[in-house]
Amino acid sequence: MPELPEVETTRRSLEPVLTSRLITGVTVARPRMVRRQANPEDFSRRMLGQRIMSVGRHGKFLMTTLEDDIIWVTHLGMSGRISLAATDDDVVAHSNVIVSLDSGEDFRFIDPRTFGFVAALTPEELQASSMGRLGRDALTDLPRAKQLHALLAGRQAPMKALLLDQSLVAGIGNIYADEALHRAGISPLRSGGSLQLDEVAALRKAIRATLQHALKYGGSSLDDLAYLLPDGRTGEYTNRLRAYGREGEHCRRCGTEMVKNIIRDRSSTWCPGCQT
Repeated sequence: MPELPEVETTRRSLEPVLTSRLITGVTVARPRMVRRQANPEDFSRRMLGQRIMSVGRHGKFLMTTLEDDIIWVTHLGMSGRISLAATDDDVVAHSNVIVSLDSGEDFRFIDPRTFGFVAALTPEELQASSMGRLGRDALTDLPRAKQLHALLAGRQAPMKALLLDQSLVAGIGNIYADEALHRAGISPLRSGGSLQLDEVAALRKAIRATLQHALKYGGSSLDDLAYLLPDGRTGEYTNRLRAYGREGEHCRRCGTEMVKNIIRDRSSTWCPGCQT
């Protein structure tokens, strides 16, 4: 579930705690968590004794740079979250990866369903992986309207599916695709190639506004509370959602009843009254 706003909120919480700290311990309790590492033993070996230089993000991936030019990648998957705790605190269930720091604090990756993963990669390994094929970041590097229009030109896929295509633009998932399309007044069923330049400009503006608004409130914590901030707080954007999860409710813009469609195996909630 965690999408760009949730991952960026997590990054901002982690940055002051992790930056410049020395990694003094690495524990991988579930081997599945290092499945993206060609040699699973490389994860702990490459991490231990390294100093953390910066905490970055691309799309839904945390990209933490270590001093030997190793990139520590963390992907939260469907149910993952990061907790910061004192090293001597009790370890809660599903703490599948623990990275201990010289400050006496732990980075603990809690993931009950283990759809998330970690990896410690060289720049060459990162570039050769699927992460090397990510599109431009939806928050920090969103293509200009003319560039985005060119990317969509001739595309027959529905807009909802295209917004979820991480090779097109990285970071948007099911929640914020619904939100951006509603804000822009564009049906999720429209083909990408059918959008005119002014509609693409409206969509670009809607993507930026949606992500920034969600960040202001720490992202969205749904009923399962799979996503929490590193300090345990919930994301408070959930009650401000305009489209996602509002099937059968009235549109907050035009009053029409919101509907749900399954588009390319993903649910989409939208307003047939004002999304055309």
